[in-house]
Amino acid sequence: MSEARPRRGRPRDTDVDHRVLAAARETIETHGYAGLSVDAVAERAGVAKTTVYRRWPGKAWLVADLASRLQEDAVLEVTGDIRADLARHTVKIAAGLVALGPALVADLTAAMANDPEFGATMRARWARRRQLVIDALDQAVRRGDVDPGLDPATAVDQLLGPLYHRLLFTDDPLTPEYAERLVDNVLGPPPHPEGPSRP
Repeated sequence: MSEARPRRGRPRDTDVDHRVLAAARETIETHGYAGLSVDAVAERAGVAKTTVYRRWPGKAWLVADLASRLQEDAVLEVTGDIRADLARHTVKIAAGLVALGPALVADLTAAMANDPEFGATMRARWARRRQLVIDALDQAVRRGDVDPGLDPATAVDQLLGPLYHRLLFTDDPLTPEYAERLVDNVLGPPPHPEGPSRP
């Protein structure tokens, strides 16, 4: 999901993209975000530095693309069971954040604050995914599947905010069980099947 500035000319070589992104990930795993540089990535990928810059304006854009690809399956799949859909979605996001790690997430957040163009691009990217969840919750409210007083936009914040809080501030584990509990806290506990009727 490359959303760096669109460029004219020949189509991008996807093999080069994969090699550069793999090199970026390996460099981060070895040296951290602070040790990441376009020079180091280009050398590891076996491409010219200009090749990297033609695709990504700077290392923050490169890492953002890498982060997006690591979380590319964390898009809401709507099946009609809003509780199961949200649980699956939240678990995927939690797993993606764990894969990225707190240092990388913090550095990307700082880059968004310091580079207005980069920040606007990332916010637009996340806003589209967020809106999908809001729309699914809104439809669930209309169907009567969840509390009619539920505010979809606030509910999404209540689901995702704690994941970032745990990752960046508390260091508590982001487990699938925790992600599923968040869904129950937002939607309320799942209904229990009624037992056999008494005479």
